[in-house]
Amino acid sequence: MTVDRSRLPDAGPARPFRFPTIVKSTLANGLRVWSVRHADVPVIALMLLVRRGAAGDPPGKEGLAAMTADMLDEGSGDRSAIDVHEALAGIGAQFDTDIGSDATLVSLTTLSRAADRGLMLLADIVARPSLTETDFARVRQLRLHRLTQLRDNPGAVAERTFIKLLYGLHPYGHTPMGNEHALAAMSVDDVRAFHATAIRPSVSTLVAVGACEHADIEHLARDAFLGWHGESADDADAGDAAPSAGIARLNVVPRSGAPQSELRIGHVAAPRHIPEYHALVAGNMVLGGQFLSRINLNLREDKGFTYGARTAFDFRRMPGPFALQVSVQTKATARAIEESIGEIAAIRGPRPITNEELALGVAALTRGYARNFETAEQVARAVMQLALYDLPDDYFADFVPRVERVTAEEATRVMALYTNPDRLTTLIVGDLDAIGHDLGSLNLGGAGILSADTF
Repeated sequence: MTVDRSRLPDAGPARPFRFPTIVKSTLANGLRVWSVRHADVPVIALMLLVRRGAAGDPPGKEGLAAMTADMLDEGSGDRSAIDVHEALAGIGAQFDTDIGSDATLVSLTTLSRAADRGLMLLADIVARPSLTETDFARVRQLRLHRLTQLRDNPGAVAERTFIKLLYGLHPYGHTPMGNEHALAAMSVDDVRAFHATAIRPSVSTLVAVGACEHADIEHLARDAFLGWHGESADDADAGDAAPSAGIARLNVVPRSGAPQSELRIGHVAAPRHIPEYHALVAGNMVLGGQFLSRINLNLREDKGFTYGARTAFDFRRMPGPFALQVSVQTKATARAIEESIGEIAAIRGPRPITNEELALGVAALTRGYARNFETAEQVARAVMQLALYDLPDDYFADFVPRVERVTAEEATRVMALYTNPDRLTTLIVGDLDAIGHDLGSLNLGGAGILSADTF
């Protein structure tokens, strides 16, 4: 059989997908308990979602939420940090903490037969951490060392600087790691106070996925989290995410002799809760969300400036950032910026999304979609998204059909609504001496010169 390798094979029809049933209840202390039966493998994934994250850091205490999350497994009751991790190892548990702008997630995966011990350990870690001065000093020093190391990572410098440029003093205006100045001024009492007011059952959801029954999980959770209440606090969200005012359209963090330029181009865009969500996700696939996207084909395949370029909407509870990120050859910096902004402008109408482009983007989103829900941990992380963003239980089952109903005209309209070339902020982390003479051709105004230590 002759195979035509000059064109992609046609995508077959999407297969129906059914997300498992979620059983829900609420304990007397306000903790929501959600469970999903997933009995293919005798393991259970336990995740405790706390809807408080880095956006809850008080001004001048940037990094406090992440510091608190890091301290949780440093001891509990009469257990030291070593004792805690020996207990986790004793049941073969995989333990992790994640911190984002909107939430803190503590997860533990173990064998189903150890669900009672695993849940008790999880409760001890989250609700009853030791939070000692000695452990605090050690963890803080490790984080300070890490921040020092990140100064030598162009990608990390770009992330920290770009988010500050976009949001300024808004709660979203810093990465969860915080900064050296805030960490140096932080005390263990700050951590204790944040834990008492932010890590509370009334803003938390326990998700259990595995070979388990809901009644059993609810009973175990009631015993494990007995006495956990937390202190009252303001439960407001981060607030409207308005862009930072008065920033230059073009900004540079100089890195003398850098062989590449790390670029970020974007602006504050959309929150997770928008009616156009599915159309926006599909439209972004065409712009920069996959290998065959316009920006990647332009900068990588056509120009040879980079190994890869991508765009993404970082959806959050409040408006999150839209950003293009790419690392390019130093000599191609100005051209890459020009081409990138041109692609963002073109998709808004001068070169609208075609049916063929949308079909490729939709196929990338929907074919193989069920692979995202194979393991208990994957299902638990999906349920966690429902809890974090107040999504309906049928969200994942409806995702594929809703994306497939998006038209090219709708995707173009929504991309025009949530991307705006006139609002774009461009950041370069690279060799200013080598690229400075080319930047004037971009017509973005004078470049703001920043230090990697600024943020």
